[in-house]
Amino acid sequence: MIVRTLAECEQTERRVKSETGTWESTRMLLKSDNMGFSFHITTIYANTETHIHYQNHLESVYCMSGNGEIQTLADGKVYPITPGTLYILDQHDEHLLRGGSEDMKLACVFNPPLTGKEVHDADGVYPLETEEAEG
Repeated sequence: MIVRTLAECEQTERRVKSETGTWESTRMLLKSDNMGFSFHITTIYANTETHIHYQNHLESVYCMSGNGEIQTLADGKVYPITPGTLYILDQHDEHLLRGGSEDMKLACVFNPPLTGKEVHDADGVYPLETEEAEG
């Protein structure tokens, strides 16, 4: 059995902050845990925008608190995000994730699982697992 608290994980290298300053993510469950998916608590900072295009991963996201919106770039549709909203990027959807008037706290599940060090590249992509990413 694996038991971890968010507070404990936030004090370790499992807490990753974006270079852009728009988000931070505490990766509570990673590939090395051998569960077949990873689980993260991510904060999207208020009044920010992040371009994301997970070409190598599928993601499910549940909003626990705060507010914002997601805009799919293929069709320009905008979806509000508030507590209780679940969105699923089941088609590797390229999108803009915007923080609203307050920070959004999100619970995120990735498949395949992340190794823990990933940050978005210039195209909004997390790389598929590499030796460097595991480092």
